[in-house]
Amino acid sequence: MKAAAEAGAGPGLGPGPLLGTGSVSLVVSSSLNAFRTHKRYSTGLTIAEFKCKLELVVGSPASCMDLELYGAEEQLLGRLDCDEALLCSYPVANGCRVHVIDRSGARIGEYEDVSRVEKYEMAESDYEKRPESLRSFLRQRRWGRYDTEGTRRRADEQQQRWAQEAALAAALPLGARCQVRLPGQPSKLATIMYVGQTDFKPGYWVGVRYDEPLGKHDGSVGGRRYFECQPKYGAFVKPQSVTPGDFPEEDNGLEDEL
Repeated sequence: MKAAAEAGAGPGLGPGPLLGTGSVSLVVSSSLNAFRTHKRYSTGLTIAEFKCKLELVVGSPASCMDLELYGAEEQLLGRLDCDEALLCSYPVANGCRVHVIDRSGARIGEYEDVSRVEKYEMAESDYEKRPESLRSFLRQRRWGRYDTEGTRRRADEQQQRWAQEAALAAALPLGARCQVRLPGQPSKLATIMYVGQTDFKPGYWVGVRYDEPLGKHDGSVGGRRYFECQPKYGAFVKPQSVTPGDFPEEDNGLEDEL
C-alpha cells in the first residue's frame, strides 16, 4: 500500500505522475456478474474514455461506474476517480484488475439474461426487398432452394434411382437364396425375407436372413417387424447388393458322423 500511495493512486487519491503511454493487458470484473475477461487497452485513454469502452464489456452505463484498481496480487491500489486523467497516470500494469462497481441500480445478473433483450424483427415483405440480404445473395446466384433447375434435376435423378431399385426389387422373390455383396465387406450368403419400402428410410430395401450371425437385428427395425429371424441374423440392404441364385447354406460342420 505504501508503494501505491507514493505513486499517487491510493484509495481516495487522485492520479499521480504520468507513467508513459502504451498499452496494457487488464482483467475486467464487475459488480453485476461473476465473469472476468482479459482485455488490452491504450494507457493514453482518459478515464472517461476508458469507462465508455468498459460499457461494451460489463453493460453498465459509463456515467454510473466507479472503478477500482487491483494489483496482480489482488491488493487494492486505488480508485480511478478522475475522468479527465489519463489511464497511464495510475499504476496500471499487465495483470492488474479493474473492478467496475455499478451505481445504476441494476440487479446482479441483469445484463446476462438475454431473454430480456428486445429483439429487432423485420417484416417478411421488408426483408424480401433488401438487396444486400442473404436471401437476395442466394437468389442472384441461384443457390440452395433458388436453384430450381438443379432441384428439378436432382429430383429427376432420385426418381430414376428409385425406378431402377423398384425394377431390381421386383426380380427378387421372397424365400430365394442369395449372395449379398456390400462395399468393403466379404460376400455373405442369405435368404431373402422381405422386399419393398420401409418406414426407416425411403426407397426400396431387401430384408435378408444371413446364414451366420453377421446382421444387425432380428427382422424388426424402429418398432416394426418386417420378418422373423434370430437376433443378429437380420439385415436390410439395397436391391443392387443382392444376387439371387442357387447358393447352398453354409456348412457349419455339425453333420452327424457316419
